[in-house]
This record gives sequence, C-alpha cells and structure tokens, in this order.
Amino acid sequence: MNAILGIIFHFIGGFASGSFYIPYKNIKKWSWESGWIIGGVASWIIAPWLFGFLTVKDLIPSIQSADSQTMFYTVLFGVLWGFGGLTYGLTMRYLGVSLGVAVALGFCAAFGTLIPPIYEGRFDELIATNSGQITLAGVALCVVGIFVCGKAGMMKEKELDASSKQEAVKEFDLRKGLLVGTFCGIMSACFAFGLAVGAPIATQAEAYGTDPLFKNNAILPVLLIGGFATNFVWCMILNFRNKSFGDYTNGKTPLKTNYLWALLAGVTWYFQFFFYGMGQSKLGKSLDFASWTLHMAFIILVGTLWGLFYKEWKGVSGSTMRVLYIGLLLIVLSSAFIGMGSYFVH
Repeated sequence: MNAILGIIFHFIGGFASGSFYIPYKNIKKWSWESGWIIGGVASWIIAPWLFGFLTVKDLIPSIQSADSQTMFYTVLFGVLWGFGGLTYGLTMRYLGVSLGVAVALGFCAAFGTLIPPIYEGRFDELIATNSGQITLAGVALCVVGIFVCGKAGMMKEKELDASSKQEAVKEFDLRKGLLVGTFCGIMSACFAFGLAVGAPIATQAEAYGTDPLFKNNAILPVLLIGGFATNFVWCMILNFRNKSFGDYTNGKTPLKTNYLWALLAGVTWYFQFFFYGMGQSKLGKSLDFASWTLHMAFIILVGTLWGLFYKEWKGVSGSTMRVLYIGLLLIVLSSAFIGMGSYFVH
C-alpha cells in the first residue's frame, strides 16, 4: 500500500510540474524573464520556507545541524540544477520541443535515478535482490517510454506544413542539440543529487519529530536557494539586455494579475517537489532511487496530455498517434513495475 501511495504522490507532483507553465500564458505585456523570476521567488524562496515551517518540526535547528560540507554540496547541486533549467530552452531550440524533451528528460531520468544509489554504494544490493531487479526493470521501461514519446514528437515535427518545417529546420542542429541536451539532463539531475547529499538535514528533522512524509521539506529551502541564485543572475542579465526592469512597476500592464499568475505558477512548480518528497518517503529507502524516474515519467505523461488537450497534436497521422500512445502506455506500465518491486522479499 505504501508503494501505491508513493506512486500517487509522484503523479500529483508530476501533474504540478507538467501544469505549472499554464499560468504563465496569462501574463500580459511582460518579458519572459520578468514573469519567470517573480514565479521563481514564489517557487524557490517563499514556498520552501512557508511549507517548511508548516510541515517540519524545528526547521531552522534541523538545517543548522548540518555540517559545512553537507550545506555546501546541497547548495552547489542546487546551483548546478539551475543551469539545467536555463539550458532546457536551448535544447528545445536545437532539437525541437518533442525531441528536446525526450533527450533532456531521458538523460535526467537515467542519471538522477542511477547515480544516487551508485554514490551510496547500494547498486550491487539492488542488482542482487528481486525487489531491486524488478524496480530496475521498471526504470528501464520508463526510459524506453520516454524515448518512444520523443520518437512520436519527431514524427509529429516531420508532418508539419512546409512553412513550419522550414522554421524548424533553420534552427535544428543535431550535434549541438545532443550536446546541450546531455548537459541539460545531467545538470537537471543534480536536483536528485542535492536531495541525496542533503539527507542528513532530513534525518535530523525526523529525529526532532517531523513526520517522515515531510522530512524532505527540510532540505528544499537549502537546495532551492542555489537554483534561485542561478536563475536570478540570468534573469537580471536578461532584464538589463532587454531593458525590461520597468515591467515590475509598469502601470500600463495588468500588474496585479501578472503578479498573481506568476506567483501561482511558482507555487504550482514548488508542489512538484513537495509531493516528490512524500512519494519518496512512501517508496522506502531500498526503492527511493526509483522516485526520480517516476517524477520524470509523470511530467512527460501530464505534459503530453496537456498537449492533447490543447490540440497540439491535431492533424498528425494515425501512426504518429499510435507511437505516442505506446510511449505513454510504457510509462504507465513502468510505474506498475516500480510499485510491484516493493512487494517482493529481498
């Protein structure tokens, strides 16, 4: 039952991540960087501390209990994760949205899932147990599903009309795209690494009486401040280049609604890791490495469903839709494998 709850929590987190961009569409007459950093203040500063204080007993003492090495690497991995977010858009530019998502999140899923247990010296144990083997099979199936969805995206792009195809071809660069996408995936996976190295903070929070369901919320204020630093510097550079600092006070724009939509987007983004931590705690220590794969899978699943809802796949061939549905089915099946893994005796 715990594993099923873990998967449900991961789905809610994936739904939040796959949906957070929708409020940004309602921001009017602002440059991208202005809306992004206001949302970032909510997702990387306000929400982590607010929900941290609400769910973690003795949040500040838990953080202060960490040694300097734990604090340094948790913040560092947050900064590195921030670079992953910044290069995500560049991956889309060189590979297109569908292939870009598959490459970036495919690498992110693989590295973010497998590196932590290897780093902790638990990988041999996983290979040697029935539970670990079944869960690893689920991870592999998930990665295959991610790339099948990417294949559907490539087929979709080939079916665009002539003018759209010419626009895509003009920027398409497979070599650069794969390099940037690989970098993006590895850097984005640093979030999982940050949670792994920040584990002593969560452990101390639990020792102070925090419900294990919320223990990861003690790590997020430290980890996310690193990601905020990276994005803040870049957005300020863009504000300077684009002369868009005036957006924040421009009365000729719908200021109140712009701030509200940006803040809503930011809080929605934060909830992905609020529920990620809950899902990870329910999968248990032996299987928590699979959490990152589930997270990536549900982001792609929800993002694709939103694409269907907004008719982004309108006009594509039946064969392309079949490939897309196969990819989504593989992702759903992978979550079943990961859930089954917890029921097998080591």
